[in-house]
Amino acid sequence: MKCLTLSVAMAATAFHFTVQAAQLPDNLTWISNSNEPLFASEEAQFGGKFRTYIQSFPQTFRVIGPDSNGAFRSWLVDNRPASVTRHPVTNKWIPEITDEWAYGDDNKTVYFKINPKATWSDGEAITADDFVFVLTLMRSKDIIDPWYNQHYTEQIKEVVKYDDHTFAVVSTKPRNREDLMIYSNFQPRPAHFYQPKDDKNNDGIDDNFVRRYNFKAEPSAGPYYLDKVKKGKSLTFKHIGQDWWGYSNRYFKNRYNVEKISIKVIRDNDIAKKHFEKGNIDTFALLIPSLWHEKSNTKPYQQGYIHKFWGYNQVPEGAGGIWINTAKDKLDNPVIREGLAHAIDFDGMISKLLRNDYTRLPNGVGVGHGDYTNNTITAPTFVPELAAQKFAEAGFDKVGGDGIRINSKGERLTFAVTYGYAQHTPRIAYLKEQAKEAGLELTLNLVDGSSAFKYVLEKKHQLSFHRMGTSEIPAYWEYFHSDNANKVQNNNFTNFSSPELDTLIMSYRSEFDLEKKKAVSRQIQQLVSEANVIIPGYMVPYTREGYWRWLKYPKPAMTKLTKFLFTTGTFRDYGTFWIDPVEYKNTKAAVKKGEAFEPMTVVDETYKRLAPEKE
Repeated sequence: MKCLTLSVAMAATAFHFTVQAAQLPDNLTWISNSNEPLFASEEAQFGGKFRTYIQSFPQTFRVIGPDSNGAFRSWLVDNRPASVTRHPVTNKWIPEITDEWAYGDDNKTVYFKINPKATWSDGEAITADDFVFVLTLMRSKDIIDPWYNQHYTEQIKEVVKYDDHTFAVVSTKPRNREDLMIYSNFQPRPAHFYQPKDDKNNDGIDDNFVRRYNFKAEPSAGPYYLDKVKKGKSLTFKHIGQDWWGYSNRYFKNRYNVEKISIKVIRDNDIAKKHFEKGNIDTFALLIPSLWHEKSNTKPYQQGYIHKFWGYNQVPEGAGGIWINTAKDKLDNPVIREGLAHAIDFDGMISKLLRNDYTRLPNGVGVGHGDYTNNTITAPTFVPELAAQKFAEAGFDKVGGDGIRINSKGERLTFAVTYGYAQHTPRIAYLKEQAKEAGLELTLNLVDGSSAFKYVLEKKHQLSFHRMGTSEIPAYWEYFHSDNANKVQNNNFTNFSSPELDTLIMSYRSEFDLEKKKAVSRQIQQLVSEANVIIPGYMVPYTREGYWRWLKYPKPAMTKLTKFLFTTGTFRDYGTFWIDPVEYKNTKAAVKKGEAFEPMTVVDETYKRLAPEKE
């Protein structure tokens, strides 16, 4: 999903910023929150190469514009600091690029002071100009990204530069402090990197932005930058080094410990698993129940070379399941969609294929956002008789010789399910077989990794099986507002909208009173649920990973917001692990000699959610 990395610019011409003289208010109360508990380990060691894989080579290194919202985006965004971030246990704002911040009396402005040591990976200093530049970039039509164009125009008024290390973000409207920080907190963009060669419209951005920067990764403010690329084969991220500016921030100490991250493109998970068990890859995700329960009992596990880790978290869950494209024939019919909701057997899939390890997502737009979540909503149950009744009401009142329903025109009740990973084929195949009980035919449309998401962004799908991440509070405008319906390259995958929903979404975005905002959120979720445009899928409130025994991590390993313990195909970890060089040598020697260690399975339940009590 689009990240709320917000920003704003003043007047700009080819990166020479002209800013009116601004006087910093003298009554500001500066906040640093520099005494929250640390979650890394002082035992961590720096060095070594971490080896992992991805299933498809990225379509672009841009983080904005066409095709930028794919799986590889996390590698280019998620380990890079913003102005501030949430502490993963206490949830308080803590410093990242900025050391201090303050709230204005107008409920529109947040002031920031940049860590004077902050630099880009190419050695250039990070200054207020880089925060000012974000709006120039995001508002430019040359990036071909209407979502960002509109968002940065409507939500942020300006960014004011006071000096090289002091700036303020000004909202277009008053917001409560929680919302105000969420909208004001953003990652800078390196203004010096985006020097335009061709800027006929004089907006400070290259007219050929999309093509020029398609495979040209920008410098990083974080600890890693993209160093080497073998197109279609591999990518390598390199650490800035132990003198990285971030280590002057206590919350970054003892994190991001490996010196290089080598990523191979391995399109088949079974082949990747073999590489892992041979020691050519350091970790391997074991979320899939068959991998954890059955296929992780091979010789490397039995001999203790590979350990297993199961760690619970309390990460909010984003929208996901079966997304119904209402712009496609028959799927604009709410009765058909209601039938689909009762013809898709997610509960059976979880029970029979997933060993009940996963949990049914009760709400298609996500859960775990506190009072923003409508906890009265429950997922539709698999009732093929009711589904068949609804299909008959919609005109599919006859059953063909193959058991699939047909209408008076002889049209069969059939829809294609688009999905991106071969390991999900058994799951979709199960849904296909169960749907036949309602006279519904589902066909399987497997599209490779990043191409699948492009396919869905272009709204070519009928039904799409995928999950999305989530921000700190639910996002609705990008998913359900009419501004994004029937347009490509945005997250309104259902193409659904309504005047009532538009009104609520705009109210949600502008509501100052936090309790009223949460109430509007629950209303929106109720409307979306009643529209049956997302059939809720499942959620996985933990990480499960196999790892070679030379990898180490803190105790406890997990925080509330730890999505992954290791950099397992994504940068969505906190970088708290490290490589023990002594254990690496000892393990390699033991493998060569055929010597064994004790098998090891670690289960960290520190942040396991308690099941709600039954009345």
